[in-house]
Amino acid sequence: MPRVTKAKTAKSKHKKVLALTKGHYGARSRLYKTAKQSNIKSLQYAFRDRKVRKRNFRSLWISRISAAARNNGISYSILINSMNKKNILLNRKMLSEIAINDKEAFNKVVNTATN
Repeated sequence: MPRVTKAKTAKSKHKKVLALTKGHYGARSRLYKTAKQSNIKSLQYAFRDRKVRKRNFRSLWISRISAAARNNGISYSILINSMNKKNILLNRKMLSEIAINDKEAFNKVVNTATN
């Protein structure tokens, strides 16, 4: 029976890992061992940052709402509290979109919440 080398399997495995790390800096995209480590770490970052992205967007929406509320002479926290008391159910994403695109509607929301 002839001897079987693992050259073909190893080469294809290495190519797959190196293809995944294309665009990484330096040896991380060229050498198999470091590329494998870099790939594992990049997947960890990707998993973590899918969660972080949600936090970043929420903070962006809050800062936009806060800026628009300040233009109407009210703080963000007072606006949100008065909206909750008046049962105005607008989430922060939609409220920030309204604040950016339709200032008159945002002014009406602020007036309804505060009066």
